[in-house]
Amino acid sequence: MAAHQERDGWEALGDPTRRAIVASLAERPQAVGELADELPISRPAVSQHLKVLKDAGLVIDRAAGTRRVYRLSPEGLGALRDQLDTFWRRALDGYQDVAEQGVAGQDVVHDPDGHPTQEDS
Repeated sequence: MAAHQERDGWEALGDPTRRAIVASLAERPQAVGELADELPISRPAVSQHLKVLKDAGLVIDRAAGTRRVYRLSPEGLGALRDQLDTFWRRALDGYQDVAEQGVAGQDVVHDPDGHPTQEDS
């Protein structure tokens, strides 16, 4: 997945209605009407939110008769999960570095590469 899509994925999830749609689709694939029945918005509004999620690579759809059924995209969500895992590893590494330093009274600052450095308080 391209970095542009990953960024769009984060932006798409910034909206609470889209997060609610993603949570609902995590339970099972659904059509627009089913999602609209669960949310306090119209079918056209659900369709617009699904378009944003689809454009961001977070949902995929398939034809089922006269309607389209949406489900989460493992690839799209996997890319966001990979980013979160990277953030988490970096945060844990930073905490470990601070704990290993064990120096009271000194603030830890990071250089441009993200490595901790020490500065006197």
